[in-house]
Amino acid sequence: MIGFFRFVLVLLLLVAVAMTSAIVTMHFAIHGTEVSIPQFKGMTVPDAGRRGAGMGLRITVENRLYSAEVPAGRVANQAPAAGTIVRRGWRVWLTESLGPQKLAIPDLLGVDQRLATIEIRRVGLQTGTVAEMPWPDAQPGTVIAQSPEANASGVARPAVNLLVASAPPPQAAASFVMPDLRGQIFSAAALTLVRAGLHLAPVAEQSVPVSSPGSPAQPAPAPGTVIAQAPPPGSRIDPATPLQLTVAK
Repeated sequence: MIGFFRFVLVLLLLVAVAMTSAIVTMHFAIHGTEVSIPQFKGMTVPDAGRRGAGMGLRITVENRLYSAEVPAGRVANQAPAAGTIVRRGWRVWLTESLGPQKLAIPDLLGVDQRLATIEIRRVGLQTGTVAEMPWPDAQPGTVIAQSPEANASGVARPAVNLLVASAPPPQAAASFVMPDLRGQIFSAAALTLVRAGLHLAPVAEQSVPVSSPGSPAQPAPAPGTVIAQAPPPGSRIDPATPLQLTVAK
C-alpha cells in the first residue's frame, strides 16, 4: 500500500514538472518574440535602420521635416515611442530632419498649375495637396492660393500646397410657369413677359367670329386683347421658350 502511494506521489510530481516546463516554454515562446523599441531620436537614419533591423523591426522613413534643433539626416521623431513593447517584424515610422529651412518659398499666385509644379521641384521642394475651387475672377487652372505663402520662414515641411481655380459650374437656366394672359390687353401682357426676360414670338391676330342668329349670345372679346396663348397656362417655360400670343382684331 505504501508503495502504491509512493507511485502516485511520484506521478503527480512528474505531472507538475511537465506543466511547469510547458508554462515556461510557452512564456518564452510568446515573449521571446517581443522587443522593446529603442530610442531612435537623434540617430542618423542609416544607423537607426541597422539597429532596428538587428532587433527584427522594420524601419520606414515616413516624413521629412525642417528642424532647427535636430541636424539634417538624423531622426527627429518616431512612432511608436521608445520603450513600447512590440512583436518582432513590427514597423517603426521615423521622421527625418532636414535641418533648418534654407529654401525660399516661391510666389506661385496666378501661375498655371503645371508650371507651378515645375517651379516647386526646381527649387528643391515638393508638391503637397492640390485642391480645386471655382473662382470666377481667375483663369481655370491657375493658382489662386498657396501654403506656405511666398518667402515664408519657419516652415515645417518641404511641401507647398496649392489651391487651383476651376471652371465655374454651368448655371441652370431659370424656369417659370406660364401665366394665364387671356383676356388681357396685348401691350400689358407683352410687357409682363419682356420684363421677366422671356422670349416673345411675333404676335398672331385672329378675327372674332360673329354669333349666328338664334345661338346664345356671348360677349365678344375686345380688339387688342389676348384670346389664345402657346404654351398654355401652367406650362413650364424658360427664357429660350418662344411664347406665342393670339390677339383679337
